[in-house]
Amino acid sequence: MGDPVTEYTARLQQQEQEIQRLSAEIKNLENSQNLSPSPRLEELQEENARLKYRLNILKKSLQEDSLSQRGKAMLNINQRLQEVFGEAIQASCPELDNPPLSIAPSQQAKFGDYQCNSAMSMSQMLKAKGIKMSPREIAEKIIKNLPDNELVQKTEVAGPGFINIYLQKTFVSKQLSNLLINGVQPPPLPSKKKVVVDFSSPNIAKEMHVGHLRSTIIGDSMCRLFEFLGYEVLRLNHVGDWGTQFGMLIAHLQDMFPDYLTVSPPISDLQAFYKESKKRFDTDEEFKKRAYQCVVKLQSKEPEFIKAWNLICDVSRKEFQKIYDCLDIKLIERGESYYQDLMVEVVKELEKKGLMELDEGRKVVFPPGQPIPLTVVKSDGGYTYDTSDLAAIRQRIFEEKADIIIYVTDSGQSTHFQVVFAAAQLIGWYDPKVTRVEHAGFGVVLGEDKKKFKTRSGDTVRLMDLLDEGLKRSMDKLKEKERDKVLTPEELTKAQRAVAFGCIKYADLSHNRNNDYVFSFDKMLDDRGNTAAYLLYAFTRIRSITRLAKIDEAALKKAAETTEILLDHDKEWKLGKCIQRFPEILQKILDDLLLHTLCDYVYELATTFTEFYDSCYCVEKDRQTGEVIKINMWRMLLCEATAAIMAKSFDILGLTPVERM
Repeated sequence: MGDPVTEYTARLQQQEQEIQRLSAEIKNLENSQNLSPSPRLEELQEENARLKYRLNILKKSLQEDSLSQRGKAMLNINQRLQEVFGEAIQASCPELDNPPLSIAPSQQAKFGDYQCNSAMSMSQMLKAKGIKMSPREIAEKIIKNLPDNELVQKTEVAGPGFINIYLQKTFVSKQLSNLLINGVQPPPLPSKKKVVVDFSSPNIAKEMHVGHLRSTIIGDSMCRLFEFLGYEVLRLNHVGDWGTQFGMLIAHLQDMFPDYLTVSPPISDLQAFYKESKKRFDTDEEFKKRAYQCVVKLQSKEPEFIKAWNLICDVSRKEFQKIYDCLDIKLIERGESYYQDLMVEVVKELEKKGLMELDEGRKVVFPPGQPIPLTVVKSDGGYTYDTSDLAAIRQRIFEEKADIIIYVTDSGQSTHFQVVFAAAQLIGWYDPKVTRVEHAGFGVVLGEDKKKFKTRSGDTVRLMDLLDEGLKRSMDKLKEKERDKVLTPEELTKAQRAVAFGCIKYADLSHNRNNDYVFSFDKMLDDRGNTAAYLLYAFTRIRSITRLAKIDEAALKKAAETTEILLDHDKEWKLGKCIQRFPEILQKILDDLLLHTLCDYVYELATTFTEFYDSCYCVEKDRQTGEVIKINMWRMLLCEATAAIMAKSFDILGLTPVERM
């Protein structure tokens, strides 16, 4: 079975193409009626009627499919309220062009469930047009113009002109039942879009370090989000696998392992190999000359030099893959070497369009409004990172036909990408109103001393060492809680990996990526507060409730279809609303690519669940015997809905929950 959203979208697209074809045929047939009478006229008119009938059937089928999928998907309540209030605002002040529409969840229960805060801004806009109307008057008008809808129970004007919105409890209850019956499903996309995410991107022959950790974790989570929402995602690893450094590496390889063409060289420590070759390059003039000759032969693609290059790349790939396997990262490698031939095309196009200028022997492009130019061809005729990145963005736009391109690198490269994007627009490769091209930058990782994260000797922290340390510490934590006494060895290992790698990922993702963050194993393994350790334990506890009540999956499924989820208790209502905010949280992240919003939400959901569980009995037991005497099934369904949203959130964040911990 394929992905239902993908299958559904493909079917819709197929139907839409058929509709367009039939519409064109009908138009042709209608035009043919203006021709002089012919023996085929009646035949054409009959065919016309048949085509119109088929067209109507297809349109109806398309509409039903769309409604069916929308009915199964989780509803974005904020978006639906925007539709309702947008209509009312337009009717209240038709004289305003693009009146502001501001809907947000209320911070306190006494102010309703959501608030509309548009009236104040509208009052200012009307004042600028010479119309005097207070925000409260505008708010009253908006309420009077609200169309009939399924989700608002009541509204009230508060303070200077806020509109407090109270949701229908039965509406939210039905949405929760829908979630349990159909699973956590995203709203259908209007059209299938392709996303290219460029992330991780380590350099061949160098160790992956803590800086690559951020790009790898953030990029993977972005991909997971887009994949869940139904986008076609291309995960690209733009590795540094080309350039002058390969000349010295190949020259050193020839000296150290002269039979490398027939016997695979036993290079176990590529980092040390790189340092040795760099030392020779810096101190030995004869070696330096030979290294440059090797670069020329590599660029000319001489077979034995390509083989040497591949050998070095393969050693690095194996090391990188160990880290990707630990963190469950899927990537397609497409390094700088992939774009070598495409760079020639970029240079030709820039010269043809007269966009290149000579600057001290270099060929450069000056995109308007940018602080620096791009160096496309060096004075010695070689290409640069700028050329490579221009070739990459061109390939992604025209060959991959990407609708969205995201580069996940450190914020230090933001100016570089800003200039590359401006150049691509200057050349005419893309229109930012049509294609979204974005640099998702991030801050640096700091040690607990608030300085750049390094080892005690001052070296960059090796990523594999960091992951091994995480495994050791998570096992210590589990043994401290005596989990080794209740879990099987296999369960203990699963819990160890889930906690270790989950905590490292979550510690990164729970911080605003634009900021630097302090790496601390003690904080990330703490099972109190907004940490993966706390959330993973919370999830395991929620999952254990149904197990302890001895309710199987079939009974839960039947209950979801037949039991109304009551939301009468304050804590039930608070939890129900929190669960239903999931789609609007994802929409916000889609807009700003800030994943800490999802972490904050999951933590809020877990703490809201704790409040609910402490106040509302899900399972009632005999105090003396401990036997279950009553199961409040609607509350068990709230437990199940919470777990479903947490599980999907973990999936997007790249965390692996375990049933027992």
